[in-house]
Amino acid sequence: MRGMARRGMRLTVGLLVGAGTVAVEVPFIVLSGLALLCVFVWPRGRRKVLEPVMAVARWLIESARRRLRYGGADFAYRYDNERALKYLAVRWILGSLGAVVVFTALLGATVVLWASTVWAFTRVEHPVDVAETGVGALFLFFLSLQSVFGVAALEARLARHFLGPTHEKELKRRVAELASSRAGVVAAVNDERRRIERDLHDGVQQRLVALGMLLGRALRSKDQDHAVDLLRQAHAESRQALTELREVAWRVYPTVLDEAGLRAALETVAERSAVPVRLTYNFPGEPGAAVATVAYFVVSEAVTNAVKHSCAVGITVTVDRDENILSVRIQDDGWGGADASGSGLFGLARRVAAMDGRLRVDSPVGGPTTITAELPCA
Repeated sequence: MRGMARRGMRLTVGLLVGAGTVAVEVPFIVLSGLALLCVFVWPRGRRKVLEPVMAVARWLIESARRRLRYGGADFAYRYDNERALKYLAVRWILGSLGAVVVFTALLGATVVLWASTVWAFTRVEHPVDVAETGVGALFLFFLSLQSVFGVAALEARLARHFLGPTHEKELKRRVAELASSRAGVVAAVNDERRRIERDLHDGVQQRLVALGMLLGRALRSKDQDHAVDLLRQAHAESRQALTELREVAWRVYPTVLDEAGLRAALETVAERSAVPVRLTYNFPGEPGAAVATVAYFVVSEAVTNAVKHSCAVGITVTVDRDENILSVRIQDDGWGGADASGSGLFGLARRVAAMDGRLRVDSPVGGPTTITAELPCA
């Protein structure tokens, strides 16, 4: 309820500001139209007139863009001169309508307040008339509030229609995004293969080599006690190699993710961390396998980086849902200064981008470091 009231206040302020700009937009459209009409058949003169006209038009559009963003409507802007002028030629109608809606809401609230004051503090001679006036004003106030949201939505759609990218440009942008994310997925897979090879070569393989050497020395030893000691060392080395092999397999893909779900997998990450991790899981149900996998690796890599590099003493992991978006937030109280372009975080960004998601890294020097991943999960 509080969020709805806050959004209503933002939209109301936006409509009031938009109504105020009508006083600038209408004279601008009229004067610009007359100026362009006078030089319509003169190409050089039309270009000279169009330059200052578009400078003012862009200023007005940027003002409208900031106002719409304040109200929560933001999108890509790809407009040319013709579409910009068309937008300004039409927008003043909605600006005027917004002023009427806000004025009506204020009038209804004022009448309701008057009726309440009269009823509470004075002797009412015609109570039925006062009650009818109050109820009518309250109904008018309610309709005006609904109209605030409606007019704001119309303004956002109007701006998106005239100022947003055309359907063809949107398709081209989408194709470019898919091509980039596909290349990122291929690169991420290759990086993962190299990491697995490095883990096997530097860890498990070295353990197995040491195990073979110990067994060979035990076979060649003439001293039975020394041979038993070597076999004992070989046994310990085999157990360590098995532990490291399990670690590598876990980093490749945790089986608990399929067996028990994302929450259990994240709880395992928290339990295995050398730094205390507090997990808050507010996601109802279970996300899809692909989304759960990406969310798991984001948390696992972020926690590992925090343990290795940030000198943190506490890590907080929050998993939440906002409509059709799975939100994963990892925050540590370490030194900060994390490089978002580093190999680890860059690999995570590519994983998230492959799911049409977004990864944000906020890590000022001195901390805290906050990594947020938003993944579509419809």
